[in-house]
Amino acid sequence: MTSKNRLFIFGPGYSGQAVARKAISNGWKVFGTARSEEKAERLKEVGISPVIFGSKAMAEAAGESPNWLVSIAPKAEGDPALEEVAKHQVNGPRWLGYLSSTNVYGDHGGNWVDEATPTRPSLERGIRRVGAESAWQAFANETEARCHIFRLAGIYGPGRNAVRSLLDGKAKRIVKQGQLFSRIHVEDIAEAIWLAMTGDHKSSIFNLADDRPCPPQQVIADAAAMLGVAAPPEVPFEEADLSPMARSFYMESKRVRNDLVKKTLGMKFRYPDYKAALPKFVKNEQPL
Repeated sequence: MTSKNRLFIFGPGYSGQAVARKAISNGWKVFGTARSEEKAERLKEVGISPVIFGSKAMAEAAGESPNWLVSIAPKAEGDPALEEVAKHQVNGPRWLGYLSSTNVYGDHGGNWVDEATPTRPSLERGIRRVGAESAWQAFANETEARCHIFRLAGIYGPGRNAVRSLLDGKAKRIVKQGQLFSRIHVEDIAEAIWLAMTGDHKSSIFNLADDRPCPPQQVIADAAAMLGVAAPPEVPFEEADLSPMARSFYMESKRVRNDLVKKTLGMKFRYPDYKAALPKFVKNEQPL
């Protein structure tokens, strides 16, 4: 293992751990931050070498890693990971990946957006994402690192999908006229990041979304049909019992283009749409 085969992940959650598994399977050493000893133990189970966020060990491990992946949501006062990097004066990497969100585009009434679409977020968390993107891009420019911003659509995968929701009795078919969402399978997230990190592609922004934007209620209906169970009844959005966070997702509607990641990285989606993933979920998901 050469020194370049080393990845440091700030906040290795669902998507970050998928990237870690891919890197580890290719012989890489992966470090990741944890907020507690309990969470550190969970990272070990994945094969990630844990360091406590904000510690001296974190700064040392990051400083010795030529590849960084940032997967921590920004706060109102800024990006926590960037603050720690500045605090400990950590040397920058050669490659920097930042996991952002397609909510930076705001609402487009179901129309298409691509990487050239101006950012105009309508939600507070989208506004914070735009700020974090700019901050990390500035850091990369200062440290002469290649920087790739990944704007993720709705993430799904093992344990987080329509089949799982139906099996757990949590699925809802909420209908809002004209509502469209784009999605991305977590394994395709890992593949795109791997291609960007291990290639020689210049700094860029990539949308990570599959080929089939569609209304959310359709995904539940298709999953139910494949399971052979009745789909939950449709509920008008205005009557739906949703948390403020869940309700906020319906405030924006758009279809996200993925042409650039295919053209630039040579990305071939393992799951070009949610229907390609449903048979595997039906086979593998079991009641918890």
